Amino acid sequence: MTLKEKIGQMTQIERSVTTPSAIKEFTIGSVYCAPTSKKEVSSDWADMVDGFQKLALESRLGIPIIYGTDAIHGNNNVYGSTIFPHNVGLGATRDADLVRRIAAATSLELRASGTHYTLAPSVSVCKDPRWGRCYESYSEDTEIVRKMTCYVSGLQGEPPECHPKGYPHVAGRNKAIACARHFVGDGGTEKGVNEGNTILSYQDLEMIHMAPYVDCIAQGVSTIMVSYSSWNGVKLHGHHFLITEILKEKLGFKGFVISDWEGIDELCQPYGSDYRYCISTAINAGIDMVMVPLRYEKFMEELTSLVQSGEVPISRIDDAVERILRVKFIAELFEFPLTDTSLLDMVGCKIHRDHAREAVRKSLVLLKNGKDPSKPFIPLNRNAKRILVAGTHA
Repeated sequence: MTLKEKIGQMTQIERSVTTPSAIKEFTIGSVYCAPTSKKEVSSDWADMVDGFQKLALESRLGIPIIYGTDAIHGNNNVYGSTIFPHNVGLGATRDADLVRRIAAATSLELRASGTHYTLAPSVSVCKDPRWGRCYESYSEDTEIVRKMTCYVSGLQGEPPECHPKGYPHVAGRNKAIACARHFVGDGGTEKGVNEGNTILSYQDLEMIHMAPYVDCIAQGVSTIMVSYSSWNGVKLHGHHFLITEILKEKLGFKGFVISDWEGIDELCQPYGSDYRYCISTAINAGIDMVMVPLRYEKFMEELTSLVQSGEVPISRIDDAVERILRVKFIAELFEFPLTDTSLLDMVGCKIHRDHAREAVRKSLVLLKNGKDPSKPFIPLNRNAKRILVAGTHA
């Protein structure tokens, strides 16, 4: 592979800037879709993704792209898909088997839409309800979050007992690539500030916030996304100790590490003002794929220059590309690059909607049952002749 082809694989761009030249000439490794307001059904998405994929297969090396989205409570960006409760609701069910079934259903609906990759699950441990993304956390209790990491095996399939430690696992073309996020401590920031600073000893960080990632890795999670937040004042996107020394070396993670949306830009102030510094710091810290997502030509130009100058060693580039290609091979994208349209019948099917109803029912928490504990309001009196149902959708 040429240096340009390698750096292309490390680049994830948004679909709005995805052109034939971007895929064929720049050998872009991944395309991401931000949410839209259009009523695009699964077949529309499949046609679009397959169009991108055919362009990738026409490139010199024919390396398929990974198409990703934020399917965080069902394939929620696609019209007609089954929508499930957010993680805060799933955590309230305390039902790991149900969560695994929901992930498996989401995986099928993702692949029906041509999508290979979802940025889920979020395994944040929310320690302050003021944090604006608490709904993405299963619980404030680390053990409950750990239990719910079974979402990974629901998406990707259960790895066999002999599966090598730390390596990604995707059980066939109808399973999706998972992403555990956001590494690490995003739910523990001071005063619940989003993208804030988590002030903890390493021992507490490991015990409270890192433990769910250990479980995800044990289940063969393919990718891990880095948090916008900081740990003791150091931005995670530039944290060599946590990304390389801990995640990759100590925990043995062999998949690829991906940045958040323009996450590397936050490594300097003003935002993105020294882009060259941002890139070198992030890549040398251990980030393998960068969600650019728009100015990809500038990113690739700067990273090429950094490698040529020796500021980013070629060994770091080779390691990143090896990890990315490993995931593509394990997910069988080389063998089955295009959508299995037979899955379209699964989108919004009764079985999946029954899972959603079960999740809603089990997630409800009754805080108070009438004014007088000796006279509970629920169950309702069977002899009641009238019941008032109020609300917008009543």
